[in-house]
Amino acid sequence: MRRYDVVVIGGGVSGTIAAIAAARNGAKTLLIEQYGFLGGALTNMGVGPMMTFHAGAKQVINGIPQEVVDNLIKYGGSPGHVLDTTGFVSTVTPFNAEIMKYVLQKMVIESGAEILYHSFLINVELDGAYIKVIHIANKSGSERVEADVFIDATGDADLAVKCGVDYILGRPEDNLTQPMTMNVRIGNVNITDVKKYMEENPKEFTMVDIEKIKTSKRLMVNGFYSILKEARINGEINFERDMVLFFETDIPGEVIVNMTRVQRLNGTNIYDLTKSEIYGREQAFEVYNFMKKHIPGFQKAYLISTGPQIGVRETRKIIGEYVLTAEDLITSKHFDDCIAIGGYPIDIHSPDGDKTTYMNLGEDNIYEIPFRSLYSKKVNNLLVSGRCISSTHEANAAIRVSPIAMATGQAAGTAAYVAVKNGKKVCDIDIKELRSILLKQKAYIW
Repeated sequence: MRRYDVVVIGGGVSGTIAAIAAARNGAKTLLIEQYGFLGGALTNMGVGPMMTFHAGAKQVINGIPQEVVDNLIKYGGSPGHVLDTTGFVSTVTPFNAEIMKYVLQKMVIESGAEILYHSFLINVELDGAYIKVIHIANKSGSERVEADVFIDATGDADLAVKCGVDYILGRPEDNLTQPMTMNVRIGNVNITDVKKYMEENPKEFTMVDIEKIKTSKRLMVNGFYSILKEARINGEINFERDMVLFFETDIPGEVIVNMTRVQRLNGTNIYDLTKSEIYGREQAFEVYNFMKKHIPGFQKAYLISTGPQIGVRETRKIIGEYVLTAEDLITSKHFDDCIAIGGYPIDIHSPDGDKTTYMNLGEDNIYEIPFRSLYSKKVNNLLVSGRCISSTHEANAAIRVSPIAMATGQAAGTAAYVAVKNGKKVCDIDIKELRSILLKQKAYIW
């Protein structure tokens, strides 16, 4: 049996940052990941750019997440934080997914944490309100892993649910989640032609900021409404979507198209997930052919890739000690146990229609995430991080994004270390000690 102080399940950016944080503080840490690389949605779902580290002009995600960006820049994998030309948020952070894999792996190894790839959580043994051991499966067979504290960074709350923690699936009235998306990466796009069309047809882009288009290092686009509407009428696009949405990557002329919508399926049900992969890839080819035929600048473009896995926006959220709400975010509610801060607006892709609902924050508005949303008192040695933290359907539409997931990862990893060091239940750790360590490690919190 393997024995550790802290075990993290899930090597997405949240789990990766959690493992780095725990190990840097001195905890013997294992990071378990089902793929052969780290990065989660950013590397296996084709998601990009990271959005957003800022609230207006203020950077509100810092610490280890910013170290990731610094290393991406160092190795030529990102231009850093650039202006968002859609005007939706203040900045976005394009990146190279292959360099992201390298950077995250290097940072984990340098932290002293161990990585176990190609391994999948299959079961858990409880001793009262404590996780005694987890069971994982891989090519070597099945293994048992023991730890003082476990962190569920699966995105789907897989470990928490196996422990009997209560959860919310999707929206409460029908359990429908935000749609899944198969992202499409396309190269050789003539960005000059795209910009020219945008400048000549501003009514096609309700959030377009012409001045930002002229000055930003990369182009982000949402619009082409009438062109998409016509394609839907003609049967060229056969899914519900209200806009063309794409983002230029770290490589000029290469874009990620975030348009497909697979709705009314549950990303935690293997049969639904399989259908989603099939439907998503069919939609991806519709999008690619549509873009080449109708969108200015895409006539000589070529397909690079679709995500190795369909992108999942929302599944389960635990019901923790505190359930974060949309009102908390919109009113900038203060929490004495704040462990992360975000500035991304509430952005709900319809579970059953073509619209996207926005609940914008005020300019430079921020919101706080309490430590109490990272655990349930049903399990004394379990923390969660990333998009499965305790939040409503509406609040989750804001805090699910990768920079905020990274911030909650740093908090969870640090909290796990504090619990191990002091022999405490995760719910009983000293919040002042946790916040003090986070501040020393350059996390941005009040």
